[in-house]
Amino acid sequence: MRFRKVRLVVVGAVLVLAATNATVMAQAEVEEKNRHAVQAAFDNWRRAAGGVFDLLASDAKWTIVGRSAVSGTYQSRRDFMDQVVIPFNARLSTPLVPTVRGIYADGDMVIALWDGAAMARDGKPYENTYSWYLKMRNGKIVSATAFYDPIAFDDLWKRVRPVY
Repeated sequence: MRFRKVRLVVVGAVLVLAATNATVMAQAEVEEKNRHAVQAAFDNWRRAAGGVFDLLASDAKWTIVGRSAVSGTYQSRRDFMDQVVIPFNARLSTPLVPTVRGIYADGDMVIALWDGAAMARDGKPYENTYSWYLKMRNGKIVSATAFYDPIAFDDLWKRVRPVY
């Protein structure tokens, strides 16, 4: 009788450990897939063959933290692209080129630290450092929180008139 109880406890413990291990492995696989998707998007952006914004779900929320001219929360991909990305790019004479310092994944969150450089339409360089916190679901960004130097951004935004 005692042997049977011990055996049941051992079998139960083994099953719990196996289930926990499977969950940890599944989470690690999702983290790696998400990290890889974001890395590939940055690689494509550097080659002018797409970019991170291609990963945005249509209903993605994008929050720009701070007191920049464009700080706030954008309620959809279209809203963010129309109000920030397109007018920003229209102020540049060369595309913004990212240089990734690091991409990290934890659960469904991918964090990208990167530098961006481009030439503004007025001939002055634009350089900034960004930190993006990207919440992923099924390979898509469903929400983002972005940090950058608002002084550098606002200088470009106010100094250079967009050309569409």
